[in-house]
Amino acid sequence: MSAEQLAGLSDLFVVAAVLLYVFAMVAFAIELAFGKGVPGTAAVAGRSEAKQPVAVGAAAGDVAGKFPGEGGAVGTPPGEGAVEAGEPAAKGLGAVWVGKAALVLAWVGWAANLTAIVTRGLAVDRWPWGNMYEFVVAICFAAVTAFLGSQLRYNVRFLGAFVMVAAALGLGLAVKFFFTAAGPVVPALDSYWIAIHVTAAIVASGLFTMAGVSGILYLVRGDGVSRLPSRADLERVAHRAIVFAFPVWTFAVIAGALWADRAWGRYWGWDPKEVWSFITWVAYAAYLHAKVTAGWRGRAATIVQLVAFACLLFNLVGVNIFISGLHSYADV
Repeated sequence: MSAEQLAGLSDLFVVAAVLLYVFAMVAFAIELAFGKGVPGTAAVAGRSEAKQPVAVGAAAGDVAGKFPGEGGAVGTPPGEGAVEAGEPAAKGLGAVWVGKAALVLAWVGWAANLTAIVTRGLAVDRWPWGNMYEFVVAICFAAVTAFLGSQLRYNVRFLGAFVMVAAALGLGLAVKFFFTAAGPVVPALDSYWIAIHVTAAIVASGLFTMAGVSGILYLVRGDGVSRLPSRADLERVAHRAIVFAFPVWTFAVIAGALWADRAWGRYWGWDPKEVWSFITWVAYAAYLHAKVTAGWRGRAATIVQLVAFACLLFNLVGVNIFISGLHSYADV
């Protein structure tokens, strides 16, 4: 296939990924709304609360889907949430199957997103994140990968609808406002360092996005009965994602400094992108420091991580579009 055909195929797969993510979002939302419990959570067996009717979203911290080393019950199969004693097993069964279909749609959308990235790379004969459009497409892929990878082990299907919203919205904005025709990049980006520095930034950004979604849901969720997962689950998901993403982001910043030395003859020059990358690093470091040393939990810790997420979004989008600098490669 020619480069033009590959580029056109990539654009079609991006649109297909948007549609598949939207369909998956709807299916996840149906399961969350009409299922017999919050998918991916369950009451802890043997607790006194389990002898009484358990409200969906209650018993924060005593739910399944816990991560290794945090105690509590091990996760139950997705869709087997807490229910009242004696509740018919068939109740919500249709929603469970819709949830399973949502996972299939999410995986197919993930494959379409990956195919769009691969075909774009083949079309331009380089790593396909040399402009804002390609970067956003890759970050959406990373966010969905973080969710699906977590679901394989930690049972976080309750996040599906919200991660799919973020991915579909991100791809939609990329197509509508950031689209850039396939072509060569500026000389400064024509380096193997793009595969090291930018890839690390994309991976970390995808994990930070999943944490940000969890944090927003934490603030939206009330204290009473809710179809949303418990705040303890949401905080746990966000924390684990950030713990994994932070060293990756640290590596991305260091790799960027090494690339800057080769490209511009200095490691650090207080370029706007460099400044906001460092601000983002400090914000997430403050969140982790507050969790470990001061024991911050709940709303206070969530607000700190959402401030850090806002810094990340501004660094990824705002700096490229609104602030001129050596890293202004948005092409929009």
